[in-house]
Amino acid sequence: MAYRYLFTLSSFLMIFSVLLSYSLSTYTTLIYHYSEFHFFIRQLVAALVGISLMWGLSWLDPDKWFSKIGFAILLGSALLIVLMNFLPESMSSSAGGAKRWIRLPFFSLAPTEFFKVGFVFFLSWSLSRTFFNKEKSGVREELAILIPYLVVFLAVAFLIGVLQNDLGQVILLAIVLGFLLIFSGGSFKLFRIFLGIAIVIGVVAISTSAHRILRMKLWWANLQSSILSILPQKLASSLKIEHLPEPYQIYHAGNAIKHGGIFGQGLGDGLVKLGFLSEVHTDMVLAGLAEELGFVAVAVCVGVILIILHALFKITNRLDNPKHMLFCLGVALLIAFSFIINAFGVSGIIPIKGIAVPFLSYGGSSLLANSVALGLVLSLSKQAH
Repeated sequence: MAYRYLFTLSSFLMIFSVLLSYSLSTYTTLIYHYSEFHFFIRQLVAALVGISLMWGLSWLDPDKWFSKIGFAILLGSALLIVLMNFLPESMSSSAGGAKRWIRLPFFSLAPTEFFKVGFVFFLSWSLSRTFFNKEKSGVREELAILIPYLVVFLAVAFLIGVLQNDLGQVILLAIVLGFLLIFSGGSFKLFRIFLGIAIVIGVVAISTSAHRILRMKLWWANLQSSILSILPQKLASSLKIEHLPEPYQIYHAGNAIKHGGIFGQGLGDGLVKLGFLSEVHTDMVLAGLAEELGFVAVAVCVGVILIILHALFKITNRLDNPKHMLFCLGVALLIAFSFIINAFGVSGIIPIKGIAVPFLSYGGSSLLANSVALGLVLSLSKQAH
Protein backbone atom coordinates (compact mmCIF):
# COMPACT_ATOMS: atom_id res chain seq x y z
CA MET A 1 0.00 0.00 0.00
CA ALA A 2 2.89 2.39 0.79
CA TYR A 3 4.15 2.34 -2.81
CA ARG A 4 0.71 3.41 -4.07
CA TYR A 5 0.71 6.46 -1.79
CA LEU A 6 4.28 7.22 -2.88
CA PHE A 7 3.51 7.19 -6.59
CA THR A 8 0.11 8.88 -6.40
CA LEU A 9 1.01 11.72 -4.04
CA SER A 10 4.35 12.55 -5.66
CA SER A 11 2.57 12.65 -9.04
CA PHE A 12 -0.06 14.96 -7.52
CA LEU A 13 2.64 17.40 -6.33
CA MET A 14 4.31 17.36 -9.75
CA ILE A 15 1.05 18.23 -11.51
CA PHE A 16 0.36 20.91 -8.90
CA SER A 17 3.80 22.40 -9.60
CA VAL A 18 2.75 22.85 -13.23
CA LEU A 19 -0.17 25.00 -12.10
CA LEU A 20 2.07 27.03 -9.79
CA SER A 21 4.64 27.51 -12.55
CA TYR A 22 1.95 29.14 -14.68
CA SER A 23 0.43 31.26 -11.93
CA LEU A 24 3.65 32.51 -10.27
CA SER A 25 5.81 33.21 -13.32
CA THR A 26 3.94 36.32 -14.53
CA TYR A 27 6.71 38.88 -13.97
CA THR A 28 9.46 36.63 -15.35
CA THR A 29 7.55 35.96 -18.58
CA LEU A 30 6.97 39.69 -19.05
CA ILE A 31 10.50 40.89 -18.34
CA TYR A 32 12.10 38.25 -20.59
CA HIS A 33 9.37 38.49 -23.25
CA TYR A 34 8.43 34.84 -22.97
CA SER A 35 5.08 33.39 -23.90
CA GLU A 36 2.73 33.28 -20.90
CA PHE A 37 2.77 29.48 -21.21
CA HIS A 38 6.60 29.25 -21.38
CA PHE A 39 7.16 27.85 -17.87
CA PHE A 40 3.84 26.02 -17.84
CA ILE A 41 4.73 23.94 -20.91
CA ARG A 42 8.26 23.18 -19.73
CA GLN A 43 7.14 22.11 -16.28
CA LEU A 44 4.29 20.07 -17.76
CA VAL A 45 6.71 18.18 -20.01
CA ALA A 46 9.10 17.63 -17.07
CA ALA A 47 6.22 16.40 -14.88
CA LEU A 48 4.95 13.95 -17.50
CA VAL A 49 8.48 12.65 -18.17
CA GLY A 50 9.14 12.42 -14.42
CA ILE A 51 5.95 10.47 -13.73
CA SER A 52 6.71 8.15 -16.66
CA LEU A 53 10.28 7.64 -15.44
CA MET A 54 9.09 6.87 -11.93
CA TRP A 55 6.53 4.37 -13.23
CA GLY A 56 9.02 2.74 -15.63
CA LEU A 57 11.79 2.38 -13.04
CA SER A 58 9.35 0.89 -10.55
CA TRP A 59 8.99 -2.19 -12.79
CA LEU A 60 12.72 -2.95 -12.96
CA ASP A 61 14.32 -5.88 -11.14
CA PRO A 62 16.40 -4.18 -8.41
CA ASP A 63 18.82 -7.11 -8.15
CA LYS A 64 19.76 -6.60 -11.79
CA TRP A 65 19.43 -2.84 -12.30
CA PHE A 66 19.69 -0.96 -9.00
CA SER A 67 23.49 -0.86 -8.73
CA LYS A 68 24.00 -0.26 -12.45
CA ILE A 69 21.66 2.73 -12.48
CA GLY A 70 23.08 4.05 -9.19
CA PHE A 71 26.68 4.01 -10.39
CA ALA A 72 25.66 5.50 -13.75
CA ILE A 73 23.94 8.43 -11.99
CA LEU A 74 26.86 8.95 -9.59
CA LEU A 75 29.68 8.84 -12.13
CA GLY A 76 27.77 10.54 -14.93
CA SER A 77 26.67 13.52 -12.83
CA ALA A 78 30.11 13.94 -11.21
CA LEU A 79 31.74 13.94 -14.65
CA LEU A 80 29.27 16.54 -15.91
CA ILE A 81 29.92 18.80 -12.89
CA VAL A 82 33.64 18.78 -13.70
CA LEU A 83 33.25 19.13 -17.49
CA MET A 84 30.70 21.91 -17.14
CA ASN A 85 33.43 24.28 -15.98
CA PHE A 86 35.19 23.91 -19.33
CA LEU A 87 32.14 24.47 -21.50
CA PRO A 88 31.75 27.76 -23.40
CA GLU A 89 29.18 30.27 -22.15
CA SER A 90 26.89 29.35 -25.03
CA MET A 91 26.52 25.85 -23.59
CA SER A 92 26.27 26.66 -19.88
CA SER A 93 24.37 28.99 -17.57
CA SER A 94 25.87 30.69 -14.54
CA ALA A 95 24.58 31.62 -11.08
CA GLY A 96 26.56 33.27 -8.30
CA GLY A 97 29.69 33.32 -10.46
CA ALA A 98 29.67 29.56 -11.11
CA LYS A 99 28.35 27.39 -13.91
CA ARG A 100 25.43 25.27 -12.69
CA TRP A 101 23.40 24.36 -15.77
CA ILE A 102 24.22 22.78 -19.12
CA ARG A 103 22.12 24.24 -21.91
CA LEU A 104 20.46 21.60 -24.04
CA PRO A 105 17.76 22.03 -26.70
CA PHE A 106 14.53 23.00 -24.86
CA PHE A 107 16.10 22.06 -21.51
CA SER A 108 18.78 23.16 -19.03
CA LEU A 109 20.37 20.32 -17.06
CA ALA A 110 21.58 20.85 -13.48
CA PRO A 111 23.93 17.87 -12.82
CA THR A 112 24.04 18.61 -9.07
CA GLU A 113 20.41 17.52 -8.67
CA PHE A 114 21.25 14.08 -10.04
CA PHE A 115 24.54 13.94 -8.16
CA LYS A 116 22.63 14.15 -4.85
CA VAL A 117 20.78 10.94 -5.77
CA GLY A 118 24.04 9.33 -6.89
CA PHE A 119 25.74 10.36 -3.65
CA VAL A 120 22.95 8.77 -1.59
CA PHE A 121 23.38 5.59 -3.65
CA PHE A 122 27.15 5.65 -3.04
CA LEU A 123 26.64 6.03 0.72
CA SER A 124 24.10 3.22 0.83
CA TRP A 125 26.36 0.93 -1.22
CA SER A 126 29.52 1.74 0.74
CA LEU A 127 28.12 1.96 4.29
CA SER A 128 26.31 -1.35 3.88
CA ARG A 129 29.70 -2.97 3.13
CA THR A 130 31.96 -1.23 5.64
CA PHE A 131 29.92 0.20 8.49
CA PHE A 132 26.38 -1.12 8.77
CA ASN A 133 25.91 -3.02 12.06
CA LYS A 134 29.60 -4.02 12.14
CA GLU A 135 31.17 -4.68 15.52
CA LYS A 136 33.37 -1.72 16.51
CA SER A 137 35.60 -1.68 19.58
CA GLY A 138 35.24 2.06 20.13
CA VAL A 139 35.18 5.55 18.67
CA ARG A 140 38.76 5.20 17.42
CA GLU A 141 37.77 2.29 15.19
CA GLU A 142 34.70 4.20 14.04
CA LEU A 143 36.91 7.17 13.14
CA ALA A 144 39.23 4.92 11.14
CA ILE A 145 36.21 3.81 9.11
CA LEU A 146 34.91 7.40 8.88
CA ILE A 147 38.11 9.01 7.52
CA PRO A 148 37.65 7.74 3.92
CA TYR A 149 34.11 9.15 3.96
CA LEU A 150 35.44 12.51 5.13
CA VAL A 151 37.90 12.50 2.22
CA VAL A 152 35.06 11.72 -0.19
CA PHE A 153 32.92 14.41 1.40
CA LEU A 154 35.70 16.99 1.02
CA ALA A 155 35.88 16.07 -2.67
CA VAL A 156 32.11 16.54 -2.90
CA ALA A 157 32.39 19.87 -1.06
CA PHE A 158 34.96 20.98 -3.64
CA LEU A 159 32.85 19.81 -6.58
CA ILE A 160 29.67 21.52 -5.40
CA GLY A 161 30.73 24.12 -2.86
CA VAL A 162 33.68 25.50 -4.86
CA LEU A 163 33.11 24.63 -8.52
CA GLN A 164 29.33 25.12 -8.22
CA ASN A 165 29.56 27.82 -5.53
CA ASP A 166 26.58 26.15 -3.83
CA LEU A 167 27.12 25.71 -0.09
CA GLY A 168 23.43 24.89 0.51
CA GLN A 169 23.67 21.58 -1.34
CA VAL A 170 26.87 20.69 0.53
CA ILE A 171 25.08 21.31 3.86
CA LEU A 172 22.19 19.12 2.70
CA LEU A 173 24.51 16.24 1.77
CA ALA A 174 26.41 16.63 5.06
CA ILE A 175 23.13 16.22 6.97
CA VAL A 176 22.27 13.09 4.95
CA LEU A 177 25.74 11.61 5.54
CA GLY A 178 25.57 12.34 9.28
CA PHE A 179 22.17 10.69 9.72
CA LEU A 180 23.10 7.67 7.59
CA LEU A 181 26.18 7.16 9.79
CA ILE A 182 23.90 7.05 12.84
CA PHE A 183 21.39 4.68 11.24
CA SER A 184 24.25 2.45 10.07
CA GLY A 185 25.21 1.82 13.68
CA GLY A 186 27.56 4.71 14.45
CA SER A 187 27.75 6.08 17.98
CA PHE A 188 26.40 9.48 18.92
CA LYS A 189 29.96 10.52 19.83
CA LEU A 190 31.01 9.82 16.25
CA PHE A 191 28.07 11.93 15.07
CA ARG A 192 29.22 14.82 17.29
CA ILE A 193 32.74 14.59 15.88
CA PHE A 194 31.41 14.61 12.32
CA LEU A 195 29.11 17.52 13.17
CA GLY A 196 32.03 19.48 14.59
CA ILE A 197 34.12 18.91 11.47
CA ALA A 198 31.18 19.91 9.25
CA ILE A 199 30.62 23.12 11.25
CA VAL A 200 34.32 24.08 10.94
CA ILE A 201 34.18 23.52 7.17
CA GLY A 202 30.97 25.56 6.98
CA VAL A 203 32.43 28.47 8.96
CA VAL A 204 35.53 28.54 6.75
CA ALA A 205 33.37 28.40 3.60
CA ILE A 206 31.19 31.29 4.80
CA SER A 207 33.99 33.50 6.16
CA THR A 208 36.02 33.27 2.96
CA SER A 209 33.15 34.17 0.61
CA ALA A 210 31.86 37.75 0.26
CA HIS A 211 28.42 36.74 -1.04
CA ARG A 212 27.92 34.23 1.79
CA ILE A 213 28.86 36.85 4.39
CA LEU A 214 26.33 39.19 2.75
CA ARG A 215 23.67 36.48 2.96
CA MET A 216 24.37 36.05 6.68
CA LYS A 217 24.07 39.81 7.17
CA LEU A 218 20.74 39.84 5.31
CA TRP A 219 19.47 37.04 7.52
CA TRP A 220 20.55 38.76 10.73
CA ALA A 221 19.12 42.09 9.52
CA ASN A 222 15.73 40.39 9.32
CA LEU A 223 15.95 38.72 12.75
CA GLN A 224 17.76 41.41 14.70
CA SER A 225 14.79 43.60 15.64
CA SER A 226 12.54 40.75 16.80
CA ILE A 227 15.28 39.06 18.84
CA LEU A 228 16.60 42.25 20.46
CA SER A 229 13.09 43.42 21.32
CA ILE A 230 12.81 40.76 24.04
CA LEU A 231 16.10 41.80 25.68
CA PRO A 232 16.64 44.67 28.13
CA GLN A 233 17.05 47.96 26.27
CA LYS A 234 20.66 48.61 27.31
CA LEU A 235 21.73 45.10 26.35
CA ALA A 236 19.79 45.30 23.07
CA SER A 237 21.43 48.65 22.21
CA SER A 238 24.90 47.25 22.80
CA LEU A 239 24.23 44.19 20.66
CA LYS A 240 22.51 45.99 17.79
CA ILE A 241 24.48 46.07 14.52
CA GLU A 242 24.00 49.23 12.48
CA HIS A 243 24.09 49.75 8.72
CA LEU A 244 23.07 46.22 7.78
CA PRO A 245 21.73 45.68 4.22
CA GLU A 246 17.97 45.60 3.71
CA PRO A 247 16.69 41.99 3.62
CA TYR A 248 14.29 42.65 0.74
CA GLN A 249 13.87 39.01 -0.31
CA ILE A 250 13.02 37.74 3.18
CA TYR A 251 10.89 40.84 3.84
CA HIS A 252 8.76 40.33 0.73
CA ALA A 253 8.47 36.57 1.39
CA GLY A 254 7.17 37.34 4.88
CA ASN A 255 4.71 39.88 3.48
CA ALA A 256 3.43 37.33 0.98
CA ILE A 257 2.82 34.76 3.74
CA LYS A 258 1.06 37.37 5.90
CA HIS A 259 -0.97 38.68 2.95
CA GLY A 260 -2.20 35.18 2.08
CA GLY A 261 -3.80 34.53 5.45
CA ILE A 262 -5.81 31.35 5.90
CA PHE A 263 -7.34 30.89 2.45
CA GLY A 264 -5.16 33.13 0.24
CA GLN A 265 -5.91 35.88 -2.22
CA GLY A 266 -6.93 33.47 -4.94
CA LEU A 267 -4.98 31.62 -7.61
CA GLY A 268 -3.40 34.17 -9.93
CA ASP A 269 -4.22 37.14 -7.67
CA GLY A 270 -0.96 37.32 -5.71
CA LEU A 271 1.18 40.46 -5.74
CA VAL A 272 4.59 39.18 -4.63
CA LYS A 273 5.18 37.61 -8.06
CA LEU A 274 4.95 41.06 -9.73
CA GLY A 275 8.66 41.80 -9.33
CA PHE A 276 8.86 41.85 -5.51
CA LEU A 277 10.51 38.43 -5.44
CA SER A 278 12.71 37.33 -8.33
CA GLU A 279 11.41 34.17 -10.01
CA VAL A 280 9.08 33.26 -7.14
CA HIS A 281 8.01 30.08 -8.97
CA THR A 282 11.43 28.52 -8.28
CA ASP A 283 13.05 28.51 -4.83
CA MET A 284 10.49 30.89 -3.27
CA VAL A 285 7.46 28.92 -4.41
CA LEU A 286 6.19 28.43 -0.85
CA ALA A 287 5.85 32.21 -0.42
CA GLY A 288 3.84 32.46 -3.65
CA LEU A 289 1.74 29.46 -2.68
CA ALA A 290 1.01 30.95 0.76
CA GLU A 291 -0.10 34.28 -0.73
CA GLU A 292 -2.35 32.91 -3.47
CA LEU A 293 -3.83 29.82 -1.77
CA GLY A 294 -3.17 30.55 1.88
CA PHE A 295 -2.11 28.61 4.94
CA VAL A 296 -4.58 25.82 4.12
CA ALA A 297 -2.83 25.02 0.82
CA VAL A 298 0.61 25.12 2.45
CA ALA A 299 -0.67 22.78 5.20
CA VAL A 300 -2.04 20.38 2.56
CA CYS A 301 1.33 20.32 0.76
CA VAL A 302 3.15 19.74 4.07
CA GLY A 303 0.71 16.92 4.82
CA VAL A 304 1.34 15.32 1.43
CA ILE A 305 5.13 15.53 1.97
CA LEU A 306 4.70 13.92 5.40
CA ILE A 307 2.67 11.05 3.93
CA ILE A 308 5.35 10.55 1.25
CA LEU A 309 8.01 10.46 3.98
CA HIS A 310 5.92 8.01 6.02
CA ALA A 311 5.66 5.74 2.97
CA LEU A 312 9.44 5.95 2.45
CA PHE A 313 10.15 5.11 6.08
CA LYS A 314 7.65 2.25 5.94
CA ILE A 315 9.36 0.76 2.88
CA THR A 316 12.77 1.27 4.56
CA ASN A 317 11.62 -0.58 7.66
CA ARG A 318 10.38 -3.56 5.63
CA LEU A 319 13.55 -4.12 3.58
CA ASP A 320 16.16 -6.70 4.59
CA ASN A 321 19.01 -5.67 2.28
CA PRO A 322 21.09 -2.99 4.09
CA LYS A 323 22.07 -1.29 0.82
CA HIS A 324 18.45 -0.97 -0.28
CA MET A 325 17.31 0.09 3.17
CA LEU A 326 19.93 2.85 3.47
CA PHE A 327 19.15 4.15 -0.02
CA CYS A 328 15.43 4.48 0.75
CA LEU A 329 16.27 6.18 4.03
CA GLY A 330 18.70 8.53 2.25
CA VAL A 331 16.05 9.52 -0.30
CA ALA A 332 13.64 10.27 2.54
CA LEU A 333 16.29 12.43 4.24
CA LEU A 334 16.99 14.31 0.98
CA ILE A 335 13.31 15.13 0.50
CA ALA A 336 12.70 15.99 4.17
CA PHE A 337 15.67 18.28 4.68
CA SER A 338 15.33 19.93 1.27
CA PHE A 339 11.80 20.93 2.26
CA ILE A 340 12.83 22.01 5.77
CA ILE A 341 15.81 24.09 4.61
CA ASN A 342 13.70 25.83 1.95
CA ALA A 343 10.75 26.46 4.29
CA PHE A 344 12.98 27.79 7.08
CA GLY A 345 14.78 30.03 4.59
CA VAL A 346 11.57 31.48 3.13
CA SER A 347 10.22 32.17 6.62
CA GLY A 348 13.50 33.82 7.71
CA ILE A 349 14.43 31.27 10.38
CA ILE A 350 17.72 30.45 8.60
CA PRO A 351 19.56 32.14 5.72
CA ILE A 352 18.10 31.43 2.28
CA LYS A 353 20.09 28.58 0.71
CA GLY A 354 18.63 28.30 -2.80
CA ILE A 355 17.44 24.70 -2.43
CA ALA A 356 14.33 23.74 -4.39
CA VAL A 357 11.14 22.47 -2.75
CA PRO A 358 10.87 18.79 -3.77
CA PHE A 359 8.27 18.32 -6.54
CA LEU A 360 6.88 21.88 -6.20
CA SER A 361 9.60 24.28 -7.37
CA TYR A 362 9.91 24.99 -11.07
CA GLY A 363 12.87 23.14 -12.55
CA GLY A 364 13.07 20.03 -14.66
CA SER A 365 16.36 18.73 -13.23
CA SER A 366 15.15 18.71 -9.62
CA LEU A 367 11.84 17.15 -10.59
CA LEU A 368 13.42 14.45 -12.77
CA ALA A 369 16.12 13.61 -10.20
CA ASN A 370 13.49 13.16 -7.49
CA SER A 371 11.40 11.06 -9.88
CA VAL A 372 14.38 8.79 -10.58
CA ALA A 373 15.04 8.45 -6.84
CA LEU A 374 11.43 7.52 -6.09
CA GLY A 375 11.30 5.19 -9.10
CA LEU A 376 14.27 3.27 -7.68
CA VAL A 377 12.60 3.20 -4.25
CA LEU A 378 9.41 1.83 -5.82
CA SER A 379 11.39 -0.93 -7.53
CA LEU A 380 13.02 -1.81 -4.18
CA SER A 381 9.62 -1.82 -2.46
CA LYS A 382 8.77 -5.05 -4.30
CA GLN A 383 11.22 -6.78 -1.95
CA ALA A 384 9.63 -5.30 1.18
CA HIS A 385 8.04 -7.72 3.64
